This record gives sequence, C-alpha cells and structure tokens, in this order.
Amino acid sequence: MLRERTRMVHQLETRGIRDPVVLAAFDQVPREQFVAPHLAAHAYEDRPLPIEAEQTISQPHIVAVMVQALELVPDSVVLEVGTGSGYAAAILACIASHVYTIERQPQLAQTARSRLARLGFFNVDVRCGDGTLGWEQQAPFDAIVVSAGGPVLPQALVDQLAVGGRLVMPIGDATEQRLIRVTKVSASELRQEDLGAVVFVPLIGAQGWEDACVFAV
Repeated sequence: MLRERTRMVHQLETRGIRDPVVLAAFDQVPREQFVAPHLAAHAYEDRPLPIEAEQTISQPHIVAVMVQALELVPDSVVLEVGTGSGYAAAILACIASHVYTIERQPQLAQTARSRLARLGFFNVDVRCGDGTLGWEQQAPFDAIVVSAGGPVLPQALVDQLAVGGRLVMPIGDATEQRLIRVTKVSASELRQEDLGAVVFVPLIGAQGWEDACVFAV
C-alpha cells in the first residue's frame, strides 16, 4: 500500500495541494486502515468510499483542500465536526497540537475512537454529540472544519473560533454547495472566501438541518 499512498500524494500535489506539511500528513496516514478490509484495495483512489452507518469517507483531494485551507501550525488546536471514519482527524493530528472531533452517530464515534487509539493518534479526542453546537469546554479553537453541508454557518462554531482563526465548511443544500472559508478578523468581523463547489452529506443538528430529508432526491 505504500506505493499507492505515494502515488496519491503525488496526485494531490499535481492538483494544487502545495503545503509540504499537508502532503507529509497524507503520506503518514494509512487510509486503508479507515475502510472495510474488502475496500482496502481502493483506499488510495481519489473518490469517497462507504463506511459504517451509511456514511462515506471523503475523497483524499477534498480532505486535502479543506486541511490546507485551515493553514495549521504545530500549536493549532482544531475542532472537527463530522468524525466519520476518523481519517481526516488523523490527518489533522499529524499537523496540529490537538484535535477535538465530534460525531453524531454513536457507532462511528466509537469505531473512530478505537481506530485512532490503535494507530497511535493520542492527540485526538472523539465525542459523540451534536457537532453544530461545537465543544464549548475546549474553545476557543484556532481552526474548525465541518465535514457536512449546512444551510448557514452555525453561530456556535463562529463563537468558538479564536480571533485570527479559520473555519472551513460546505454551505448549501442538495442542489448546490460551496466550500466556504471564514476567517475571524476580530470579535465582530468575519472575512469569507468561496473555495469552490463540493458535495457533502447534510449537517444534522440544532444549528444545521433538522434531518437528512432535505437532501433526499
């Protein structure tokens, strides 16, 4: 799998991922450990793959785009909303000082927690709960990444973002989502950038969608 991982990292670089720290993180994390054994042969293809609870592990390129947009440094404290398989949390943990990640599906939260511990990512805390409300006890965060599409920026996450910090998440519905980066310039000022079109599962919670029906075709 090492050869396939090296090839994936090279493809990320050719597609615009230039931060050497981000590329090094993708080179360290064994993606095959985050999917079912029968999908391991496809682990380094640039596409989403199914995981438990009818969810998916995002394609490597979009994970890389989001991580690069966070502009992390070694002492960054990061909040991730939507743990899923735990793969993105592992990537973040290779760069940041500490990662707090929230997953609303108990099965996914427990599986990710066990997997990350087994692989030695001890600077990650996994919590099962409503990610749209953030993790107030650990705030403020230098960076927040949301791996699901919401109708608007959750105010709780904006409040928990440190001044100077960045929040990256998809905004929109099933028809159209845009990947947005918000920089908290001051306590009362946000700067917003559009990073392009994306497709994510719905962000369910008190400050997201009430349920997944809005994304039903």
